[in-house]
Amino acid sequence: MSISDGASDGTDNKKPRVEEAPPSRVLHIRKLPSEASETEVIALGLPFGKVTNILTLKGKNQAFLEMGTEEAAITMVNYYATVNPHVRNVPVFIQYSNHKELKTDAGNQRTQAVLQAVSAVQSSGSSSSDVQEALAAVSSPVLRIIIDNMFYPVTLDALQQIFSKFGTVMKIITFTKNNQFQALLQFSDPVNAQHAKLALDGQNIYNSCCTLRIDFSKLVNLNVKYNNDKSRDYTRPELPAGDGQPSLDPAVAAAFSKESNSLLGKIPGRSNFFIFTPHISSLNPLSAAAAAAAAAGRVALAGQAGSNGVLLVSNLNEEMVTPQSLFTLFGVYGDVQRVKILYNKKDSALIQMSDANQAQLAMSHLNGQKMYGKIIRVTLSKHQTVALPRDGLDDQGLTKDYANSPLHRFKKPGSKNFQNIFPPSATLHLSNIPQDVTEDDLRLLFSDTGGTVKAFKFFQDRKMALIQMSTVEEAIQALIDLHNYNVGKKQHLRVSFSKSTI
Repeated sequence: MSISDGASDGTDNKKPRVEEAPPSRVLHIRKLPSEASETEVIALGLPFGKVTNILTLKGKNQAFLEMGTEEAAITMVNYYATVNPHVRNVPVFIQYSNHKELKTDAGNQRTQAVLQAVSAVQSSGSSSSDVQEALAAVSSPVLRIIIDNMFYPVTLDALQQIFSKFGTVMKIITFTKNNQFQALLQFSDPVNAQHAKLALDGQNIYNSCCTLRIDFSKLVNLNVKYNNDKSRDYTRPELPAGDGQPSLDPAVAAAFSKESNSLLGKIPGRSNFFIFTPHISSLNPLSAAAAAAAAAGRVALAGQAGSNGVLLVSNLNEEMVTPQSLFTLFGVYGDVQRVKILYNKKDSALIQMSDANQAQLAMSHLNGQKMYGKIIRVTLSKHQTVALPRDGLDDQGLTKDYANSPLHRFKKPGSKNFQNIFPPSATLHLSNIPQDVTEDDLRLLFSDTGGTVKAFKFFQDRKMALIQMSTVEEAIQALIDLHNYNVGKKQHLRVSFSKSTI
């Protein structure tokens, strides 16, 4: 519903005049804080009588509140003319609306449930505290969480640590939708969900990035089938890992189910805060990114040493994988120094990154991804380095030294590549495109990798573009095949994962 009472955006500095419109049971509320909820707006009218409808215009920081009678609305306006109303410690302005009633979408089930609960409790003559409890009761215990500006990885375990400050977290499901990391998180009590939403919505996990956007889900219960890196039922640690995911150790599951075992410090008040480490601002971007996964328990709880940069990659397609393909894929998240495919177990490989931070970052992004049709497993290795074959020994090209490779993405301090580290996605970012290369040329080139091109978009300067494949697996294959591809005139294509969609 599009509705306005003449205020452009609710943020003007003109003094409100309640006499601008004749008395009406519909009230116009302006200058609401952007995070204000429907329940907070309804609470403004509860002391004065029955609330029969509400419409919030979040983009304009406004709302319309319909009271049961005109007399109740008059009483409310007269009262707030002498006592300035506040929502979340922000002064708001209330005046009569030109509308005599609100006609809103009855399909908004949450709004209708809130209004019905309030009406039922008020009709019974209960106190205002009972009304507040009714408002909390109709809220779902399930929150939908979207991470904006996700420059650093955010794990399921990290979310559990953050949100468990507000109550018992029972279940979490994480997924990627529209190239955005999202999660559904279920508390044991809807009131806990409300408190968490009020405290965390709009907060940054890291300074200026990884912003939490939180809404109530329409679901009231999550059905979790597997305990792994993407979903977790903390009430049922015995669930299988499923889909080849690494199982969660029962001791670790038990530790995570106890709030007192939090690895994170106390969450500060409403300001930009660093959840995972008090000194994160002093870290370089890759160090900060790795700290997210490390502090969330992937290293510490697994009891593995995190002082080296060597990864063990298993469940590889031994018929297809090469040191070069592993160098290209893992090179998206750090500078690969050496790669060794194991001679007696060719579905496994050791990959040495520049440091432990890069290894942690690569593991958090690539573990569980599909490469050449198989779900790969990435863990920290006990090895400190990857040994090169002895002089004169032929290891069939299974070991490669990339220490001096010109293709390292992060060797230049301050490189923009530090700000463009994203999880594998179906959309790829292309750069260094020659002016004479057309969209058809690139579509054909990427189709030849065995995938289907779903969409394509040139940037304005035509030196960069986005190309969307059908699946993440196809995009991974295309990146392996075409990063550093010679597209003519001594120009080599640069390919990376994108956070955008077309």
